Amino acid sequence: MTSSDLRDWLLLIRTPALGARRLREGLVMRGGATGLVAWLRNHPEALSGAGRAWIESPDEDALARDLDWLKADDQRLLCCTDEDFPPQLEAIPDPPAALFVKGDASLLLRPQIGIVGARQAQAPALEVARRFAAELAAGGLLVTSGLADGVDGVAHAGALDAGEPTIAVIGTGPDLVYPSKHRALARRIAEHGAIVSEYPPGTPSLPAYFPLRNRIIAGLSLGVLVIEAGLKSGSLITARHAGEQGREVFALPGSIHNPLAEGCHALIADGARLVQRSDEILAALGPAAMELGAELRARLEGGAAPAAANRPSKAPFDWREDEEYRRLIDAMSYDPVLLDALVGRTGLSPGALSSMLLMLELEGEVAPLPGNRYQRVVR
Repeated sequence: MTSSDLRDWLLLIRTPALGARRLREGLVMRGGATGLVAWLRNHPEALSGAGRAWIESPDEDALARDLDWLKADDQRLLCCTDEDFPPQLEAIPDPPAALFVKGDASLLLRPQIGIVGARQAQAPALEVARRFAAELAAGGLLVTSGLADGVDGVAHAGALDAGEPTIAVIGTGPDLVYPSKHRALARRIAEHGAIVSEYPPGTPSLPAYFPLRNRIIAGLSLGVLVIEAGLKSGSLITARHAGEQGREVFALPGSIHNPLAEGCHALIADGARLVQRSDEILAALGPAAMELGAELRARLEGGAAPAAANRPSKAPFDWREDEEYRRLIDAMSYDPVLLDALVGRTGLSPGALSSMLLMLELEGEVAPLPGNRYQRVVR
């Protein structure tokens, strides 16, 4: 990637309200980051007010800091167009467009187990988390967690103490550590594993970012193990993402008198797999790990990996050459139409239509309206 391409990527990542989904769609339509930046500058109406202001006059100091951060040998921007972008993430509903990685980015391709739990976990649960992390890491599953206090931090430390790498997916910029008490742990992770963030350097810890990073923990992992979680725990968000992404969810049972066991019990009642030993997890995830390994081998040998079809294409997208897009346009009029009506007219699923309408919106062919309505743009 040239320095100009990298700058365009960073500019897009920092564009307010663009988001990973629209960024990915735009990359497909415009043939890459440079093409998308040029198109947005020629079509500022496609962005919000803040987005337009940023594209027209970006903060050069912020972009310079990003580029300076990326100069380090162990720090990179891993883009969804890169061949080594994790295929696991391509299959989730809202994959990130790019990841800032400090450490060994190749580890993201390894079979992983997410381990999450309460920040205020009790001492027995922390000991279990440490033991499970060490045993699962020794068994071939790379431990991935969120660097939070409690179970997360202990899981990272357990894997490292067993002589194995670990991945921390964080909800701040890759140059910051939250909580600050984990600075030494973060250094160990960067040296022997990887720290991953979808947020650019300098991004502070905001409450909204942590639930979003949970989808990446789940998405990178073949399964997620929950160790102690209250009924309103963020760990249950990670477990929900895992379930929605088709990943295995494991939960450790606890005492009925422990409020921090209620979340695990609720997961088990909803269908999560109750486990008491690490070898149960290794046995359950063995086939998925082999499948992932076969996919990666096919890619490295030049074969067509299944997830590659979902990657942004380097060729510009033309909706006129796609039969389904033509069917959608034919089903629309210049009057507002509900998404449900388009489902009936086209026979396409709501999810597929939403994605297609977003691409047509970026193309300037369709305008979104309140109430989940859309209409064609008069030219």
